[in-house]
Amino acid sequence: MSSIFDEDYYIPELSKYSFVFPNPKDAGSEGLLAFGGGLEPNRILTAYRKGIFPWFNADDPVLWWSPDPRLLLYPKDFKVRKSFRKVLRNRNYIVKFDHNFEHTIKMCAKIREAEGTWLIKEMQEAYTQLHHMGFAHSIEVYEGDEFIGGLYGIAMGRAFFGESMVSLKPDASKIALKALSDVLEKKNYKFIDCQVPTPHLQSMGATLIEREVFLDELEEALWDGGDIGSWQHYKWEYNDG
Repeated sequence: MSSIFDEDYYIPELSKYSFVFPNPKDAGSEGLLAFGGGLEPNRILTAYRKGIFPWFNADDPVLWWSPDPRLLLYPKDFKVRKSFRKVLRNRNYIVKFDHNFEHTIKMCAKIREAEGTWLIKEMQEAYTQLHHMGFAHSIEVYEGDEFIGGLYGIAMGRAFFGESMVSLKPDASKIALKALSDVLEKKNYKFIDCQVPTPHLQSMGATLIEREVFLDELEEALWDGGDIGSWQHYKWEYNDG
């Protein structure tokens, strides 16, 4: 992630007392839109509704992004390759939803400590608050009682905004993403926002779209109120049919 000082255009500072954001279309192609403000849950929710998300290094102020293009995974487009199908057929794992959100986000942060993780304590606390409010959710993979991987993100309307993944054993986060995709497809979610391109996510079916198209699709997805509240009752098993 670039430093705030790498951009050659004016970057506005957000007020601590207002949750107003600039138009996301004003961001450059890399996506840096604004800095400052805070990590209040309602500010974060306001950002997501506008296609904006926080992402910053520990030594930076809070940075707000809306990149162009945007990486989306449409649930029905998840690609199950032959080697991964064998993993999915293995019944030695179980997937749980919202079973232990705090542990999931802590493990996502811990695995990236050497990289100077952006998942600082304040970020973890903010998303944990959003979890208690019914917006942030974790998808967790276990072998017996052992947590082996998962992911977390924000659900609003019929959109899911993926935030971070972790695998303590091979393919664990991939299993979590497959489980999430299947559940969201059944519930008519429009997309999983993967934010920025990575070869790993693109190999699983995620695709790049123009920011303007993403913002239109986001507006449509937010028309539905969605499922606010715990996802602990969600169940998933791999269906090879």
